[in-house]
Amino acid sequence: MAGVSLYHASFGFTSAWRQFAVEARSDGLRAQILLILLTCAVSFPLLESGGVFGRNLHGAVAPFGVSAALGAFLFGVGMQFSGSCASGALFTAGGGNTRMIATLCGFVLGSIIATAHMPFWWSLPAFRAYSLVDHFGAVGAFAFTAFLLGAIALVAIRWERRRYGHLEEAAWTGGLLRGPWPKTWGAVALSVVSILTLVTLTHPWGITSAFALWGAKIANGIGVPVETWPYWSGQAHRIEASVFADATSVMNFGIVAGAFVAASLAGRFAPHFRITGKALLLSICGGLLMGYGARLAYGCNIGAYIGGVISGSLHGWGWLVFGFAGSLAGIRIRSRIAGGTV
Repeated sequence: MAGVSLYHASFGFTSAWRQFAVEARSDGLRAQILLILLTCAVSFPLLESGGVFGRNLHGAVAPFGVSAALGAFLFGVGMQFSGSCASGALFTAGGGNTRMIATLCGFVLGSIIATAHMPFWWSLPAFRAYSLVDHFGAVGAFAFTAFLLGAIALVAIRWERRRYGHLEEAAWTGGLLRGPWPKTWGAVALSVVSILTLVTLTHPWGITSAFALWGAKIANGIGVPVETWPYWSGQAHRIEASVFADATSVMNFGIVAGAFVAASLAGRFAPHFRITGKALLLSICGGLLMGYGARLAYGCNIGAYIGGVISGSLHGWGWLVFGFAGSLAGIRIRSRIAGGTV
């Protein structure tokens, strides 16, 4: 469902942030806000109750400090270098974008390298984890979240109207199976994915922890003793088990498969293998930065940003600030390197 929704709605954080920063178009950004609000309306009461169907639910609540801020910033730069985020790399690869294979390879490599350095990053100063749901309850946490997201939406709307005189209107030009969908449809569908993931796995949707696990499996297979690294302490069973025993990995495979099905039904699955050297280098470097940054920042735009905010965790807001700042830096650096040709 995530793969189909991401593909048909072209629901990418990278492009949405770039369009807002460069073109003052806010359609994608407003869709992200809708996704978060819809999810919070359900996730906050569920987390406050402690569980559902007899199962305990756990929010993605984490501290935020120097390492997390740097990680989010690096992730933002990498997003713009590669032209995708974690979820974007998966659904575009499934949709036939072969360049994203290079990004995913870089992602896996950057992730495993970061796990080797985590004792140093863990030693840096950080604020303690803070949950709005725990301190203010579901209603108070939702009011605070809605206020902040509403303020962002109002600023985005005013900026776009000031530049163009009106908001860009998204029309549904295709069908349900062939697409494309308006981004609001993608937001609604992905909020369902987020809620179902929380209920099914008992924790918010994540993506990048699987990339670190894949890297650990590969490194272990060639003789690197990753199980002795502090990050992997007590996780030897995960490294040795089948990749299909890891729920996040299975969801990632599902995103790729869903996007492939969506692209095929729409008649748009047409992979091409002609990639310029510059584009390939940017894709790999972007993946490396995102992989490394995601480990420092407790995840990506899905696991740390959305997962944090829908859990009421302030680290999700910190990720947004520094991730967006990194994205702005990445846009500027990429434009100078690529000269608009990538």
